Amino acid sequence: MELTALKTIKSLQIGVGWLPEEKGNGLDRMFHALACYLPDSGVEVSGHVIGSDKVHENSGYRVKAFAPKNTPLQRRIGALREGIREDVKSGDYDLVASHFALFTFPVLRSIRKLPLVVHFHGPWAAESKAEGEKGLAVGTKWFIERNVYKKAERFIVLSNAFKKVLIENYKIDPDRIRIVRGGVQADRFDTGLSIKEAREQLGWAQDRPIILVVRRLARRMGLENLIAAVVRVKQQIPEVQLMIAGSGPLRAELEDRIQAASLESHVKLLGFVPDELLPVAYRASDFSIVPTVSLEGFGLITIESMAAGTPVLVTNVGGLPEVVSDLSEDMIIEDSEVKTLAAHMSSVLLGEIKLPDQHACQEYVRSRFDWPVIAQHVRTVYEEVVS
Repeated sequence: MELTALKTIKSLQIGVGWLPEEKGNGLDRMFHALACYLPDSGVEVSGHVIGSDKVHENSGYRVKAFAPKNTPLQRRIGALREGIREDVKSGDYDLVASHFALFTFPVLRSIRKLPLVVHFHGPWAAESKAEGEKGLAVGTKWFIERNVYKKAERFIVLSNAFKKVLIENYKIDPDRIRIVRGGVQADRFDTGLSIKEAREQLGWAQDRPIILVVRRLARRMGLENLIAAVVRVKQQIPEVQLMIAGSGPLRAELEDRIQAASLESHVKLLGFVPDELLPVAYRASDFSIVPTVSLEGFGLITIESMAAGTPVLVTNVGGLPEVVSDLSEDMIIEDSEVKTLAAHMSSVLLGEIKLPDQHACQEYVRSRFDWPVIAQHVRTVYEEVVS
C-alpha cells in the first residue's frame, strides 16, 4: 500500500516573547517549543513576538519581532498590525494560532478570513485580579479576551480544569475545545547526574534533605503558605532545606517572612535560575513542589522536574492533579493549606510516603509529554480547522 504524504499546514502564530531572550514563563516556553517542533510534524510556522532584531535569525527565520521589549504598547500594536497585514497579504496561510488575546484582538480584522485556533494558556483577566489588579484594567482584559474567543474555531487547553474555565467563565461550546497537555524537551532535562553530582555542581549541601520550588514570586503561587509549612516540617526534620527559584514582586515580602520565622538557614531565595542550570537544580533535589493556591491550568514545572528524574508534589488545584495522577496519587497534596503541605512533605521525607523513582518519572514524561508527541497532537487539532 502506498503511503500518502501529510499535507503541510501553514500556520501564522501570534505569541508574546521569544524564550531565549526572556526568562521564560509557561506561555513563552510553549510558543518557542512549538516553533521548533511543529515543522517536524508537517506544520510550517511563521510567528510574531516582542523581541530584538536577532529573533528572526535565531528562530531559523520562522519568527519575527514586531517591536523591541520596552516599546510603548500603542507602538507595539501598530507594528504588529502592519506585520500581520503584510503576512496575510503575501502568505498563503491555512490558519492563525493565537497565544495571547492582547496581541490578537487588534489584528482580528486582518485575519478574519482565516480559521483561528486559540492556545488558551490561562484566564488573563482572572489571573490579573488574583494578583491584585482591580477595576478598569481587569475589565478591559476581560473584554479583549471575550472578543477574541468569539472568533476562535478551536481552543487548545492544557487540562480539563482550563476546559472548565472556558465553558463556565467564557461560555465556550465544549465541542470547540481540545485538550493538549504541555510539553518538555525530555533529553535536555536528563542530565545523567546523580543527586550527589548535581549538588556538587551547584554547591548545595550533601547531608540535608532539599525541596525545590520553581515559581514566579507572585500571589496565587502559594509561596507564603509553603514557607509557613517549613516551620512545621523542621520540627520533625530539623535539617530540611527549601530552595525557591524564581523572581517576582513578592521577593521582599518573602524575605521578611523568612526572617520573621527565623528560617534563614532553612529557606533560600535563589532568584532566577538560568535555563542551563534548571535541570541540575531539579536533579539535586529530593523532590520538587508546586504549592499553587488558585488558577493553575497545567504547571510545566511538574513535567520538567519529572523529566530530570525528580518526583514532584502538587496541590489539588486546577490541572495539576491531572498531570501526575496516572503516575502516582501520592504526588497530590489534598489542599494548599499550611498544615496539609507540612504533613505531606514530612511524610515523604520520613519515608512514610514513597514517591516514584527516577526511572519511573522519566519514562512517564517521555511517553506522554516529550515535545515531538505534543507537536503531533497540536497538528491533529489544526487539521480539524483546515480540512
